[in-house]
Amino acid sequence: MTPTRQGSFRLFRVLGIDVHLHWSWFILAYYSISIRVPNYSNPVWAVLEYLCLFLIVVLHEFGHALACRQVGGAADQIVLWPLGGVAYVAPPQRPGATLWSLAAGPLVNVALVPLLFGIFYLAGAAGAFGRSPDLHVFLRAIVFMNIGLLVFNLLPIYPLDGGQILRSLLWFSLGRARSLTAATVVGFIGALSLVAVAVWSGSIWIGIMTFFLLSNCWQGFQHAKALRKIEQLPRRPEFACPVCHASPPRGNYWQCPHCNQLFDPFATNAECPHCHATLDLTPCPDCRSARAIRSWDASIRDV
Repeated sequence: MTPTRQGSFRLFRVLGIDVHLHWSWFILAYYSISIRVPNYSNPVWAVLEYLCLFLIVVLHEFGHALACRQVGGAADQIVLWPLGGVAYVAPPQRPGATLWSLAAGPLVNVALVPLLFGIFYLAGAAGAFGRSPDLHVFLRAIVFMNIGLLVFNLLPIYPLDGGQILRSLLWFSLGRARSLTAATVVGFIGALSLVAVAVWSGSIWIGIMTFFLLSNCWQGFQHAKALRKIEQLPRRPEFACPVCHASPPRGNYWQCPHCNQLFDPFATNAECPHCHATLDLTPCPDCRSARAIRSWDASIRDV
């Protein structure tokens, strides 16, 4: 349940990253601006407030994308929608790489805290708030929105940044599959706590967010089960994925793109035994990256 380019349009492209806006974003924008208008004498301030929130979310997602690229991953798309933003990142499947890709987003908000507080302090010291009460309300709102986004994103609820950071930390000791299982279980507990908050406050918005979190926790839990099955398969130690260094499993688990038959490319030098077509790129069942089979030689593994 994450947004895709379907139903969205491209706003701009920066550093090779396309930023898309989902049409449903306008619904939340209208609602959020309308409830903030009474706080200002001029409604333009409410519009500017929401645009600043938009900018903070974009910067947060760019933090994820650029950090992912820094560790050798792929990131070229960001989609913004009512529940925030999603940076489509594919870091190398190593705990350190995923940890940095995830932590960089909240670190952008951390960096914004002293900057926004500084602007607020300087505006007050210059007497700007006395001349424009709306400016005081505006800057205070921006400061608290940034802090609120930081705190919410760091909740240990999968798939929020906090939940995924927890998973990456556990990955070092528990492994890829068990760390995801543990993170989703913690996420279920946290999301159920939010159900109580939604009922107590009568907030439909928190209820929608909680449904989204629970759905993604369930998907993550199912993915963890699939990863555990893959990890338990017998392996070929003479080969290693050039990205995650996992040895491929023995057996017919790869599908030929020409005849759709299953075969083991490591037993046939990537040639399909059914139609004799050659598999140009062999995908890794563990990290899903696809590389030429000659790069899977464990003797040249990059350590």
